[in-house]
Amino acid sequence: MKKLVAYFSCSGRTAERARELAAAAGADLFEIESREPYSGADLNWRDRNSRCSREMNDPSSRPELKKAELDLSDYDDIYIGYPIWWGIAPREINTFIEANDLKGKRIAIFATSGGSGIDYALKDLRASYPELNIVTGVLARGKLSQDIL
Repeated sequence: MKKLVAYFSCSGRTAERARELAAAAGADLFEIESREPYSGADLNWRDRNSRCSREMNDPSSRPELKKAELDLSDYDDIYIGYPIWWGIAPREINTFIEANDLKGKRIAIFATSGGSGIDYALKDLRASYPELNIVTGVLARGKLSQDIL
């Protein structure tokens, strides 16, 4: 039973949690990377015209990834990690999910946040992808606990 930790990170906090989780779970690691890296100005959530603000305010936005499709046929467990933006997953997560066949996989979500909880973000993903088996979601403020494994 192979495991994969796929994560999106801009500041490095989610990447750090992803590396810890991959080591603890004995999982492979994959970084979900936007084809166009974000600048500091792109990430300025206070600017309604910043790139992240425009993407998050458009539910149909699907930023292009450096590599979107993966061969996931050998994986049973997929951990997906991201920073919470506007209470939900960044649009790159939607791009990743929609580019890959995750049906029949056990999916666990982990997220980092400066203040938001994970409940709304988890509810949003489950509503957007009801065919997926999203079993749990954990807010990773410090080291990830055993309950996500």
